[in-house]
Amino acid sequence: MTESGDVREAVLDDGREVVVKRGHGPGATAAEAAGLRWLASAGTVPVPAIHRQDDDSLVIDRVPAGRPSASAAERFGRGLARLHAAGAPAFGSPPPDGPADAWIGRAPMANVPAADWAAWYAADRVLPYVRQAVDAGTLDASDAALVERACARIPASDEPPARLHGDLWNGNVLWDGHEAWLIDPAAHGGHRETDLAMLHLFGCPHLERIVAAYDEVTPLADGWRDRIGLHQLFPLLVHTVLFGQSYAGQAIAAARTLG
Repeated sequence: MTESGDVREAVLDDGREVVVKRGHGPGATAAEAAGLRWLASAGTVPVPAIHRQDDDSLVIDRVPAGRPSASAAERFGRGLARLHAAGAPAFGSPPPDGPADAWIGRAPMANVPAADWAAWYAADRVLPYVRQAVDAGTLDASDAALVERACARIPASDEPPARLHGDLWNGNVLWDGHEAWLIDPAAHGGHRETDLAMLHLFGCPHLERIVAAYDEVTPLADGWRDRIGLHQLFPLLVHTVLFGQSYAGQAIAAARTLG
């Protein structure tokens, strides 16, 4: 058995290796379990099977460690496109049976269904974390005003609600030597470019192969690369809330990409 903080590895009586995660807040294990089931139901990208979930812990299969490969990256890109295309009832909709009061990492995240992406993204994915960062003294009033002005310039989108992983940074993509697996979702209905922007935020092995394979299955809209900063604004503000000043400058820079 290995252990690190709230996550430990264990071996079941039948020899299967699992990961045991302790809940870090109300509804955290329920939200993650619902997200894993929702992603798995699309049948597109592997996710760990759930063995047990209660208010205190979540037990899932351990993904064996391996090296990322170009072929696995391409399969991941195609699978991610199909996952997004599996859709969601609305922007901000939680997974079936998932709580409305969910989490992204250790930050609270509200899942409130909405029809208009731009208004929802500003109200439920950007501004709540701006307010938290101001309250913590990480952003000042002028920073907050800049982000608020940027929110008023978020372009409308005709993309349908996609089934998002929701926290798709490199650390939540595990490679077993054959496939890429998804772990630790903050799953909800959203804009598919948000997942791709998160992959670009901290890098990912064979990222351009992932994107090219994705684009083959479901072509990306013109100018999507110009909108990466817009979609990174949400995770950067979450990081500002969780980890402090070191991310504040990046969040303001992302806001400035909106002109």
